Amino acid sequence: MKRATAIVLAAGQSRRMGGVTAKTYLPIAGRLLVLRTLDRMFSAASVDGVVLVVAPDQIAECEAMLRADPALRDRRWVLQAGGVTRQQSAKRGLERIESDAEIVIIHDGARPFVSARLINRCVEVAAEQQAVVVGLPVRDTIKAVSEDHWIQTTPERSMLWEIQTPQVFKRELIMAAYQRAERESAQVTDDAMVVERLGIPVYVLEGERTNFKITVPDDVWLAEALIRDGRVP
Repeated sequence: MKRATAIVLAAGQSRRMGGVTAKTYLPIAGRLLVLRTLDRMFSAASVDGVVLVVAPDQIAECEAMLRADPALRDRRWVLQAGGVTRQQSAKRGLERIESDAEIVIIHDGARPFVSARLINRCVEVAAEQQAVVVGLPVRDTIKAVSEDHWIQTTPERSMLWEIQTPQVFKRELIMAAYQRAERESAQVTDDAMVVERLGIPVYVLEGERTNFKITVPDDVWLAEALIRDGRVP
C-alpha cells in the first residue's frame, strides 16, 4: 500500500455555527470535533502523518491539547498556521509536507466520520490516476437560479455530484497546481479545481453519506445521534 501524508484543514471561522467557540473545538459526544477527525485519519493504514492547519491564534492552545491527548501519543503530526481562505490554508499545509511524500490527502477538519476504508481506497486510486476526490450523486433536482430568484436552467441530474473530502493527489501534481493558482491569482473553492485548471482529469470515487461536513448546529445533533446509534465509530 502506498503511504500518504494528510493535511487536515481546521482554520475556518465557523460563522454558520454561531457561538464563540470555533466548531473545530466543539464537543461531539464527549470528544472534540478535530480530535475525532484526527482519529479517523490515523485509523487509515495508508496515513503516515498529519499536518493540522489551524487559525494562527489557536496554535499554542491546539498544540497543548494534542500533546495531552492519549490517543495521539506516538502519532506523527505537525501544526501549521492557516490563512484567511481555505485555499490559502491548503497552500500553507502543503508547505509542511516532507519532500519524500508521494501522496497527499487533503481533508476538511469538520468531516469526522470518514472511514479508513475510504481513505485507503483514495490513496490507492491516486497512485494510479494522479488525482481523486470522493462525492455522492445528487438526490434532488438542481436549479441554476438568478440573483433575483428566477430559474435559469435545470442541469441534467445524472451528471451532478456533491463533492466531499478527502481529495487526494500525487504530491508533485498538487504542489504544481497550487503554485500556478497563486501565480495567476486564481480563486478556487476546493483542491480539485486547482488541478482541473492544469487540464488534468480528476477521478471521482463514490463516497459515504456519513462523511458529511459539520457546518450548522443541526449537524452536531445528527453527528451525536449517529454515534449514539452505533452507526459511526
